[in-house]
Amino acid sequence: MPRPLRVAIVGAGPAGIYAADALLKSEVAADPGVSIDLFERMPAPFGLIRYGVAPDHPRIKGIVTALHQVLDKPQIRLFGNVDYPTDISLDDLRDFYDAVIFSTGAMADRALSIPGIELDGSYGAADFVSWYDGHPDVPRTWPLEAEKVAVLGVGNVALDVARVLAKTADELLPTEIPQNVYDGLKANKALEIHVFGRRGPAQAKFSPMELRELDHSPNIEVIVDPEDIDYDAGSIETRRGNKQADMVAKTLENWAIRDVGDRPHKLFLHFFESPAEILGEDGKVVGLRTERTALDGTGNVKGTGEFKDWDVTAVYRAVGYLSEKLPKLPWDLGSGTVPDEAAGSSRRAARTFSPPTSPAGSGAAPSASSGTPRATPTRRCPTCSRITRRAGCTPPPRPRRRPWTPSSPSAASATPRGRAGTGWTPPSAPWANRRAASA
Repeated sequence: MPRPLRVAIVGAGPAGIYAADALLKSEVAADPGVSIDLFERMPAPFGLIRYGVAPDHPRIKGIVTALHQVLDKPQIRLFGNVDYPTDISLDDLRDFYDAVIFSTGAMADRALSIPGIELDGSYGAADFVSWYDGHPDVPRTWPLEAEKVAVLGVGNVALDVARVLAKTADELLPTEIPQNVYDGLKANKALEIHVFGRRGPAQAKFSPMELRELDHSPNIEVIVDPEDIDYDAGSIETRRGNKQADMVAKTLENWAIRDVGDRPHKLFLHFFESPAEILGEDGKVVGLRTERTALDGTGNVKGTGEFKDWDVTAVYRAVGYLSEKLPKLPWDLGSGTVPDEAAGSSRRAARTFSPPTSPAGSGAAPSASSGTPRATPTRRCPTCSRITRRAGCTPPPRPRRRPWTPSSPSAASATPRGRAGTGWTPPSAPWANRRAASA
């Protein structure tokens, strides 16, 4: 009877878990079957849901219920505290698995190339999000001394940052924020939050529900300048063809025509203001300079040469996330992705990470750093079902000698729960003995 296809997934966030679920629902799950091992750098899974969603969004965090159902399936195992490539390498994965999927996500901020971005008081939104979500890799404290703050970007992350800065700590107390975050927000001095977008209301990337949520707080007064409500032919076409964009524009229009209330914290949404420079004195942020933009008829904008300085002492850039380079994989530093052109096409790029061409133990290790696909097509051996590029049967892989084998007999013998019918257990390595709880 052919053995199941063995697949390793590096990264147990939503993308990795959904990939596992898709494999279990694919044709290969029926014949010959599939067994999946998830390797997660953190002690617990769920990545973005755990460390990237604002604490006052329990509806989105509720996705973990569906993710738990996938992890509970017997074909899936989870190994926590396993860092690629420190604890496990690409060669290790190639030796023991038929296929490898990388879903390590993006935790860094994209660069914003304007003068003053390096000043004290200029922050990346990703770092701030990690702080208020209690990510173990970031400091336990955050400087919240600015009374007037700028947030650059018109996406949901920018909304999250602005909302958390504008809310009081007591409003967030019923959520799952850590104690240190509550204490930090309790000392927050922010009274004015200014969100800047270089294009117009029709091009904003807010979700309608997340945008309307800003106005639900009894402490936040959302203010939109009526002069920022402007559309050209391209913007009107966008609204006609995108229901969400139309709902966002309508919400902004309603806020622009209403009277300003007396809620204590003011949150301004500015459009047609392109960040040009972060102003500083003595190495600290003292202001933000923007250039007024105008629509060009297609929905895009062009600079007008009119500049304005804003009195803010902290700037958060929320212009997108960036993945970090994964060793031994082809990488585009600019986009933070595995480039398709490194392998000719997206399909051939996927083949770059296929199983080794030679039988395990033969000493001919595959090259993982070249990023060049092999021309020889793969096939499944009719005898043992192993994917191979050679004719005939290829024996299953044999574990290589590893200098990092556990030293204590008890650690070497402790293995995670097995999978019935596979006849296979993971190699004796530290990562094989650190299975994290799925909650």
